Amino acid sequence: MTLTLRIDNLTEPGLTRLAEEVALMLAPGDLVTLSGDLGAGKTTVARALIRAATHDWFLDVPSPTFTLMQTYACSRFEIAHVDLYRITSADELDELGLDDVMKTGVALIEWPERADGRLGEASLSIELSEAEGCDRRSIVLSAPPHAAQRLQRFADVRAFLQGAGEWANPTVHVSYLQGDASPRRYARLTASDGRRALLMDSPHQADGPAVQDGLPYSRIAHLAEDVRPFVAISNALRERGISAPEILVADLDAGLLLIEDFGDAVFGAELKRGAAQLPLWQAATDTLVALRAHPPEHSLSLLDGAVQRLAPLDTRILSIEVTLLLDWFWPAALGAPASDKIRASFIAAWSPLFATVLAGPTGWLLRDYHSPNLIALDNRPPPRNVGVIDFQDAMTGPPAYDLVSLLQDARVDVSTDIESACLARYVDAVSRLEPNFDATQFRVAYAVLGAQRTTKILGIFARLAKRDGKRQYLAHMPRLFDYLDRNLQHPELVDLRAWYDEHMPAALRRRPLTI
Repeated sequence: MTLTLRIDNLTEPGLTRLAEEVALMLAPGDLVTLSGDLGAGKTTVARALIRAATHDWFLDVPSPTFTLMQTYACSRFEIAHVDLYRITSADELDELGLDDVMKTGVALIEWPERADGRLGEASLSIELSEAEGCDRRSIVLSAPPHAAQRLQRFADVRAFLQGAGEWANPTVHVSYLQGDASPRRYARLTASDGRRALLMDSPHQADGPAVQDGLPYSRIAHLAEDVRPFVAISNALRERGISAPEILVADLDAGLLLIEDFGDAVFGAELKRGAAQLPLWQAATDTLVALRAHPPEHSLSLLDGAVQRLAPLDTRILSIEVTLLLDWFWPAALGAPASDKIRASFIAAWSPLFATVLAGPTGWLLRDYHSPNLIALDNRPPPRNVGVIDFQDAMTGPPAYDLVSLLQDARVDVSTDIESACLARYVDAVSRLEPNFDATQFRVAYAVLGAQRTTKILGIFARLAKRDGKRQYLAHMPRLFDYLDRNLQHPELVDLRAWYDEHMPAALRRRPLTI
């Protein structure tokens, strides 16, 4: 069923803000049509949408009335802005090359009615009209069945932002912010005085198919299904002196949050800008030491008075994560599924190692403590000088897990020198703080969990490439195998190393995947 939304009484700033919100919902292959009389505001909407998509609020976006089409490169896709007012025949569309644009980009078309039905079905139709006797506009947005869900989410987001106090002001700019590999989406809100906040759009995730004991993978691995864990854990970390984002506005049921914006000094981006790696990684190491002194409660409070429980890491979680290697990497590398015998021997090699690490001390296990989720906050004293995000899947478990996530980062190289220095820094600091700290046991847990995490990520990146078409993750495979080799050198992992040497020898590990 076609979904239609009507919004009235829009000033020009309000029309601009609405166009910026529309830009958040667009995807490659979208055809967006803009209809209305001369002066209705079509070019205003197009200009605001293109500026939001390009993150350039002062970009010159002339009307393509005479050129017919103007293209703009954006981080997510290319936008073709088309004005058909002056075409004399629909045959002129053939010369524009819109079909090529639509394969990977977005077409934004004014005066679509002059195409004489040659455009095909629009993903989003925008019809503007001028209110009689004033400078206000009305706008009607329509989406066909295949895009109706996105338009409904647009409506939900808009309603949330309209109720967000000062952030509802139409002069506040809204722009898409590149996210991670998850289904979550982010947008940055920027006020005229420079203040910023982040919109987190994270609707409830439906369970996938059952994979074990009648349960989906997300339930077994205890992955967050909505924003409640993020809210509860963020508040708990802030109470413990860690820089997690403050929750500014929340709609827990809708899966929408407005949170503190830590800025753009993400560790990975800082390295690309030339920052020295060691000081960043040392600061993140010190933050983990500080967090260790404030263990988690098993039940964390939510804004609505409910509680969020932290699940403990267990053998089932560790096992289903490592088998992602057999589920996704193995068939891509060998061209056939892993046999039951291979799977049994694989788990048999891991099981005693899991028992060893789970028998040790437990604490916070943030789970994704690595460069994409760490932000330098140089204006804050340690340990608050590191902003921590993306922790909604946190659990309780061996503290070594987060340190190895940091020091064996899947997306950026961490040299053995930096890894060794930061590992020693952590061990020395905790040894001074905890008289009963067992450094030997910790280093064993570090190696086991490093091998476990690397094995899991190899499977996840193969899945992202195969299932989701995100082949860029394959570029990280050589780094991951380097980390795996480091971990397998530990004497306690000799049996696991033997399994890899027999079933996935070095030559196979280095072979490019044909996905």
